[in-house]
Amino acid sequence: MTNPASNLIALTAAPLYAQIKDILRTRILDGTYAPLSQMPSEHELCATFGVSRITVRQALGDLQKEGLLFKLHGKGTYVSKPKAFQNIGSLQGFAEAMSSMGYEIVNQLRSARTVEADRQVAARLRLEPATPVTQIRRVRLLNREPVSLEITWLPRDLGARVMNADLATRDIFLVLENDCAIALGHADIAIDAVLADDDIVDALHITEGSPVLRVDRLTHDATGKPIDYEHLYFRGDAFQYRFRTDRNRPAQHGPQAL
Repeated sequence: MTNPASNLIALTAAPLYAQIKDILRTRILDGTYAPLSQMPSEHELCATFGVSRITVRQALGDLQKEGLLFKLHGKGTYVSKPKAFQNIGSLQGFAEAMSSMGYEIVNQLRSARTVEADRQVAARLRLEPATPVTQIRRVRLLNREPVSLEITWLPRDLGARVMNADLATRDIFLVLENDCAIALGHADIAIDAVLADDDIVDALHITEGSPVLRVDRLTHDATGKPIDYEHLYFRGDAFQYRFRTDRNRPAQHGPQAL
């Protein structure tokens, strides 16, 4: 019988633990090992690959650091549930981004009403404090699981038009563009982590004090006028924001002295 380990070595000069890690990663990502399923034991993996327990542990440890596996004390190693993610290199609504990736999106409209802008909301929308604004609160469900609580503030006149739309099925960005004929420009985004309060716990079905990702987003129209201010609270165990940054090299201005 051919030793699986010798086949691996014949294909690449990479360390054996790295080869095993790559094989296991591929099986996790292609669904061979399903999300939340238990991985084969260390003993079984040692027998499969013909390697020592130290080698297997190193491979599993690296996969755990990558977030693909997690351990339950006394029970074994399990496959992590993959997190949905949204790239923030372009300005998109949640449903717009997730639907393009094949996810089912449902919105639960919790409230849509006129409130007085507090100092923060007023400053962000360039209004006087206590100016009436439209506040919209929605829970976003991804494949029927609550993923985010979205609180949106809009100038009242604009908000009244947005509230006429079907907010249970549509992104506010698309409503602004298609129903209100507003050309969106850019958004200023800040991201931090906070602990879930009672409102977030109730909306996202998580335990009190759980860490959540908070996104502070101020969207401007094409002229630079702020029109949409949002607090987005995402479950940290279910969602990621991703972005790409490039290093800008300084322009060369003629020959440089040595």
